[in-house]
Amino acid sequence: MDEKEREQTLVLIKPDALKNSLTGYVLSQLSEVHTGLRLAGAKIVNVSHMLAMEHYAEHKGKVFFSSLIDFITGVLHYPDQPWKRRVVAFVYQGEGAVKKMREVVGPTNPHVARETKPGCIRSMGTLVPIKDSGGNVIGERMDNLIHASATIEEAEREVKLWFRPNDIPPLMRAYPVAASDDFFCLKEDRLCTADEHGGFCFIAPGANVWRSDLDSLRLLKKGVPAPCSLESVVAKYLINEK
Repeated sequence: MDEKEREQTLVLIKPDALKNSLTGYVLSQLSEVHTGLRLAGAKIVNVSHMLAMEHYAEHKGKVFFSSLIDFITGVLHYPDQPWKRRVVAFVYQGEGAVKKMREVVGPTNPHVARETKPGCIRSMGTLVPIKDSGGNVIGERMDNLIHASATIEEAEREVKLWFRPNDIPPLMRAYPVAASDDFFCLKEDRLCTADEHGGFCFIAPGANVWRSDLDSLRLLKKGVPAPCSLESVVAKYLINEK
């Protein structure tokens, strides 16, 4: 497979689509018949606060950030049914994957999607007002059913955030993988060694990890700043863990 065919993009079917039983419709629009892209990875994810914070890190500090986190974690759509809180995550692969998927899902704003590309996936979404404690509208949230990576660089970051190497078949992996030669554990939001009591081991020797994750962990273990935050590395290994 040449490099163009290896291009990947992350797609998330969000809680609003799941609650409105639109999963089948969305998948039909994303099929290889319509997009020419192959499915390389899929998983059902109960989105943790850590994963949500890392996924939407670029929006931290914005007025809608808190609502965005509650949205992707499923709290807004299932406030009293935590067992229903989930998204479906996919990796699609093929030449021009990022651009093709963005064209299929449509503009980010559902109102714009309906005006400029009627019939696209996001044209079925809506805008929800965000109110403060006094009931005043302070912004709006876009319930647009689906997420698709915006750029090739963003796609790499997001695929590595939501998927471990072993979630994707070996011949379909687009990014370098390495075998860990050490234990990496988490205890009280800090990186620790395997022999610390109460630590959670998220990578053991011999485990397949993204090479960029391993490089960052080695730097963080030495107390040196790394390209990736500890949370962005750990989040994927805590997916669906209690």
